[in-house]
Amino acid sequence: MMKIGVIGASGRMGQAVLHEAQTQGLEPAAAIVGAHSTKRGERTVAGLQFIDGSELTAAAVDVLVDFSLPAALPANVELAERLGAPLVVCTTGLAAEQHRLLDRAAVSVPVLYAANTSVGICLLEQLVELASASLPDADIEITEAHHSAKRDGPSGTALVLGEAAARGRGTTLAEVSAGVRGDGLRQAESIGFSVIRAADIIGEHSVLLAQPGERVELNHRVSDRRIFARGALQAAQWLVRQPAGRYRMADSLNLTAHLRKLLV
Repeated sequence: MMKIGVIGASGRMGQAVLHEAQTQGLEPAAAIVGAHSTKRGERTVAGLQFIDGSELTAAAVDVLVDFSLPAALPANVELAERLGAPLVVCTTGLAAEQHRLLDRAAVSVPVLYAANTSVGICLLEQLVELASASLPDADIEITEAHHSAKRDGPSGTALVLGEAAARGRGTTLAEVSAGVRGDGLRQAESIGFSVIRAADIIGEHSVLLAQPGERVELNHRVSDRRIFARGALQAAQWLVRQPAGRYRMADSLNLTAHLRKLLV
C-alpha cells in the first residue's frame, strides 16, 4: 500500500487529500505542518497527528504531496531531498526563483508541479494551445473566478492557460501578457486576464478566443473540491514510478500523445 505524506495537511486541500487517500485504499502516512504550527500534535481526519517534517524518516512515506504555501517551498524541497521522496507540488503563486528551486530538486528526486490537479484543466490546457495556434488572429482573454479567501490572482491555473495560449503562437506569456485588464486600449496580440473573488466559488476558468464574426469559448468549472485531491493522488501514484526529473500533470495523463493520435 502506497504511503502518502501530505504537506500543508491542516488546510482544506490537505485534509481533502488525506480523506481521499483513505477512500482509495492508500495509506495516509504523514500529516505535515510547519514547525511553528499551532496544529502540531492535534489529530487529523485520517487519525494521524500533525507533525513537523523534521520528525519524518525515509521509510515513513513513499511520496509527498504539497498543498502548502509558496513561502514553505524551500523547506518542503529540502524534506523531499532528505527523504529521497518524489514530490508533487500543488502550491500556486510560485515565483521564477521557486521554479528554479524545483528544477534543482528534480536532479535528485522526481518532481511534478501542477497549479491545478484537475484532469479537466489539464485537457483544457492542451485545447487552449491547439485553439490558439489554429486561430492566430483571434484576441485571447482569460477569466477566472474563485472563493473570496484566495490570495493570489490571476490564479496559477489562469497563468498556466495563458502560457498555453502563448505557446500555441510560438511566444511566452511574459512577452504578451497584459496582466489584469484595466483602463486603456487593447494592444494587438496581447493576452489579458479578468479576476473574480466571491463567496465560495471553488474554481472557474474561461478562455475566450474572439475574432470578427465569431468567437470560441473554452470553459471549466469545478463543483467538488475532491476532484483536486483525486488528481493529486493520481499524479502521486504515477510519479513514484518515474526517475528523477521535472514533470507536469499532462505527463502523468499522457494527454499530449493522445491528442497527437487524434489529430493525425
